[in-house]
Amino acid sequence: MVSETARSTAPLNAPRQALAERVLAVRTRSRALTMPLSAEDMGVQTMEDVSPAKWHLAHTSWFWERFVLLPHLDGYREFDPRFNYLFNSYYEAVGSRQPRARRGEISRPGLDHILAYRAHVDGGLEQLFALSGARWPQALDALLPIGIAHEEQHQELILTDIKHVLSVNPFAECYGEAAVPARGPEPVREWISFEGGQDMFGHEGGGFAFDNEGPRHRAWLEPFAIASRPVTNGEYAAFIADGGYRTASLWLSDGWARIGEEAREHPFYWRGGPGEWREYTLHGEREIDADAPVSHLDYFEASAFAEWTGFRLPEEREWELAARANDPAGGRWADPDGFLHPVPGDGDGFFGGVWEWTRSAYGAYPGYRAGKGAIGEYNGKFMCGQFVLKGGSALTPPDHVRASYRNFFPPQAQWQMTGLRLARDS
Repeated sequence: MVSETARSTAPLNAPRQALAERVLAVRTRSRALTMPLSAEDMGVQTMEDVSPAKWHLAHTSWFWERFVLLPHLDGYREFDPRFNYLFNSYYEAVGSRQPRARRGEISRPGLDHILAYRAHVDGGLEQLFALSGARWPQALDALLPIGIAHEEQHQELILTDIKHVLSVNPFAECYGEAAVPARGPEPVREWISFEGGQDMFGHEGGGFAFDNEGPRHRAWLEPFAIASRPVTNGEYAAFIADGGYRTASLWLSDGWARIGEEAREHPFYWRGGPGEWREYTLHGEREIDADAPVSHLDYFEASAFAEWTGFRLPEEREWELAARANDPAGGRWADPDGFLHPVPGDGDGFFGGVWEWTRSAYGAYPGYRAGKGAIGEYNGKFMCGQFVLKGGSALTPPDHVRASYRNFFPPQAQWQMTGLRLARDS
């Protein structure tokens, strides 16, 4: 028989120890992503959708403190109660917060104080992970994977947000230098056909998934075909040259109104004109690579391009069915020291390069119910007025890449690395 003393000092089992190590690794990576940035870079907010990098570092720490440490580590000392207001993102159950559009006004606390906050939270997490297996709160088995996934989402946002911040600098400052990967083969679009019929969709179980990826359910698909790769810069340039931004019949009404109001004539980060297109990247302004996936399109641009080709955007379940046979590990994923932009060949296996718009409105799967409490606000409350994207981009952490993953944005979103893949009825 194991004594009570032996039981109380038993170490964490291997899965829990691995989970603890993943938490600390993801915390380290967030800071690594901000190392190329100055304190001034990290305090800027250039539009409502963008949050300062300093805010991302603080908010992810607040998440661990609020939902993990305060409820589950006896004696944990809250770093600063004011942070509940400053760094709460959208959790109504927690209380009021700094408006999203005014996060850039938070000049204090400064970066040094935010880094001290992160160190305080990391110390609390290390204390938590030092608990013996017998004292380990079982709720952490579900909470820690959510916290890891949450911080990884903000790692992608750190990159997309600082890209916009640096892009408005008159001298097109860059995030960092990086070698361009070796070019893949010339992209050839082939059509992959499916007979349709009834199938199962949603997360299959095993491993972490967000609640919006389930429940697993049956759905019927009509016969369809989907392109073997995303749409390229060269193809989108042809759309522009053919008057795509001047042809109202190609556009959804809201999209046509928006490009008129903004006098828009090209994708978000494109500069120059036909024959001399350039685009802003995290590595500075570069000549457009015609064979790379086009990126930073909103839903309206993706839809208009598909209409121009005579094809359409895929439904999210069509995309999921087509992607199941592909290994997400074959994609090219964000490395702080790597090339952080789509290149030819990205997305050929359905994963990587750009997030791909589908024509599916983001809504609940049959049988879905949001969880209780603040954590239940994570996904379900946004199921209105947005569209599903699939596949992952060159900025996406690899743990967020699977066929069932449902990213979502409002149709006017351009600052994310978003593109498209064509589909057609068979």
